Formats: sequence, C-alpha cells, structure tokens
Amino acid sequence: MPAQDRKQPTAGKPPVVNIKKPQTFTLANGLKVMVVENHKLPKVTFNLTIDTPPFAEGDKKGVDELCSNLIGNGSTKISKEDFNEEVDFMGANMSFSSGSAHASALSKFAKRTLELLSYGALAPNFTQEELDKEKAKLIEGLRSQEKSVSAIAGRVVNALAYGKNHPLGEFIIENSLSNITLEDVIKNYQTHFVPQNAYLAIVGDIKFEEIKPLVEQLFGSWKKTSNNDITYPDPKNVANIQINFVDVPNAVQSDISVVNSYRLKMNDKDFFPTVIASYILGGGFNSYLNMNLREAHGWTYGASSNIGAGKHVTSIRSTSAVKNNVTDSAVVEFIKEIKKIRTEKVTTEALESAKAGYIGRFVMKAEKPESVARYALNTEIEELPADFYENYIKTINAVTKEDVIAAANKYFLLDNSRIIIVGKGKEVIPALEKLNIPIFYFDKYANPVDKPVFE
Repeated sequence: MPAQDRKQPTAGKPPVVNIKKPQTFTLANGLKVMVVENHKLPKVTFNLTIDTPPFAEGDKKGVDELCSNLIGNGSTKISKEDFNEEVDFMGANMSFSSGSAHASALSKFAKRTLELLSYGALAPNFTQEELDKEKAKLIEGLRSQEKSVSAIAGRVVNALAYGKNHPLGEFIIENSLSNITLEDVIKNYQTHFVPQNAYLAIVGDIKFEEIKPLVEQLFGSWKKTSNNDITYPDPKNVANIQINFVDVPNAVQSDISVVNSYRLKMNDKDFFPTVIASYILGGGFNSYLNMNLREAHGWTYGASSNIGAGKHVTSIRSTSAVKNNVTDSAVVEFIKEIKKIRTEKVTTEALESAKAGYIGRFVMKAEKPESVARYALNTEIEELPADFYENYIKTINAVTKEDVIAAANKYFLLDNSRIIIVGKGKEVIPALEKLNIPIFYFDKYANPVDKPVFE
C-alpha cells in the first residue's frame, strides 16, 4: 500500500468499567465496614486496614516492624499450630502486619476465615521467644547489608530527604533494636492498632445481611482508644541543587538519586497530570531517563522515577545505578531529562502511550476483588469524590500537554533537589567536582562528614 494511502488507526471508544459501590456501616468503636457483593465466583476477601498517620520511633526504631512480624504469629484464642492447620485446611490465604490484616478463601469458609482473622488481629500472642527470633533476623539482615550500596542508598536518601527525626527519615540500627522490649511491642500495638482508624473491606460471594452481624460480633468488642496522633513539620527541600555524597570504597557502581519532597493528594486536580509526567520521565521502558541512560548510553540496566501521593508528605525519586567512570556524565543526563519534562511539551505519542498504559492497567484490575477493596478504601481514606474511579478513564484522557508541563514544574523541583550519590569517592569525586554543583559529604548513616582523603 502506498505510504500516502496509509492512515493512523482511529482510537476506539474508551472502555466502560463497572465498579461496584459498597454497602457500608460503622461500629460504635469507629470501625468503618464496606461490603461489596460479587457472586460470580465462590470466593471472598477481607481487607482490614489501619490508617495510622506516620509516627517517629526514636531510639527504639524497629518496634513497629517487629510488631508487624509478630502479629498474626499466634493468638491468645487459638494455638499457633491449630491456627495454621485450619488456614491450610480451608485453602485460605492470610497475612498480618502492624497496620493491616488480609484474608481470602472460598465463600463456604467465609465465617470461619473472618473469625480466624479477628483472632490473629485482635488477640495476638506476643512472646519473648518470638521477639528474640525476629530481632535476630533483623540484626542478621542489617549485618549482611552493611556494605551494600543499594541498602545504604535506601537509608540515606530518606534520611536526607525527610530528616533523621521525621517518621519517614528514620532507619533501624542494631542499637535501636537492642533497646526494644516485649512491653514496647505490646504498647506499639495497643497505641496504633485501633478501631477508630480502621477500615474493613469485604468483597465477594457473601450477603450483606449475613456478614454484618458477624462483623459486629467479632469486632464490636475491639476497644476504642484516645487519639494520640502527633503531627510533624514538613521537611524542607534545599535552597539550591546540591550533591550529597556517601563514600563506599568497595562500590563498583554509583547509586544516583535525584530527590525532592512535596505534598500531593489523590483528590488534587493536578494528581493525574503529575502521575502522567512521572511516567513519561521514568515510569516505563520508553521513559526519558531509561531511553537516555540505558538505551542511548548503555550505562545502566535501568533508570526510573517513583512518585508518591497521599495525605502525608511524600517525594519523587529519580534513580539509577551506573558505572563508576560515568557517574558525572549520568548526573548531567539526569538534570537534562528533568529539565526537559519541565520545559518541553511532551510529544503526542508519549502522552497517548502513557495514558493508554494507565487505562489498560486500570481496566485489567478494575473488577478484581482486591482492586474493588482498594478503591473502596482509597475513596474513604483519601477522601476522594464518590465518582473518582467511575471517572478515572475520562480524567486521564483529559490530561493535556500543558497540564503535564505545569505539574512537572510544580512538583519536580530540580533547583531544590538533592542529588544523592553513594559510590566509590576515589574514582568519581574528581569528575563530579568539575560539574560546579556544591558537594556535601555524609557517612552511611546520613551524618555530615568532611570530604574523605583519598590516597
């Protein structure tokens, strides 16, 4: 067919997604319950979520993670062995953390599954023996990652972006673990695993009028506590772009992160433009960062950007691990691509591709029980409009090139970003100094230090 006769295929109609609305009720203790009946398959899922605001743990950092590892590991109402045997017999899946509990099973086992879920979540059996085991595991993990560039980077990036005293900037060390007692774990559970911040989403082959009295019976005695939520000042971004360097002499690659903090709620009008902008910058294989650092230059196995959103302060982190000898060049290319998303309109092809990717993933997930539960929870927790997910596709399709560039300028704060590099200073510092970007030095625990002396 001659080239002049070829036509771009016309886009079809957007898919129609039917997202079921939950039936809801609230217990006297504050637990909010959402039930979505779906009788297509004989399955049911239960998702209990505790919407706990971030909290600092101070010199006992790790107590919440230990609580997470211990909860569900036995109950005062049933032995650990009998509990696990019953779950296996029913073919159910069950998991717990310090902020959630999840279970799924055949609907004929729905009642017993919810009972066991309530036993594990509301009557945990914390023991010194199990605590000692979990402490030992965490300490072993810390020691095994002592010289890991990626582990050091993960710790230092958050500590510098949020501050070491902020809940999102704290990190676990051996000393903080050694400070934690069994009483600390129990207190952590009693303080934060509370019904007034809890949501229970039930989706599947159940009837509302049958499950409601069971929930009231199993969760009605869960005691409400007084709120002790602490607010923390938002972290401040740096006044000017700078490099924060951590010297790891054994590093064979440099871990580079460009990071800044901000607030972005899911109900903000620029939520979707920001998500699309992040995807185009570093969310997919064909993103700016990946096509530059991996495909054009061959410096890395991948480059990406991860954006946060929600009620609390969050950050965007653009990152890659590159060869030592191109660390300075990679920094230049990071800056170039972030400037590009802030100053140049994206192509029609890139914008439509990003939209299609999000819509495709949404359509594939929309009717899955776990997604229905998540949408119901998000609507409540993030205070979203009731039609947020019904309008999801329409809202994404409405994002324009101008919206993307405006969002990138608002949230991708290049001039106020930290370029955090964990690598072998002896090999990369001389070239980095030629970039004329101020360099500040830190140890692997985010403490400021003098510039290392390289022999």
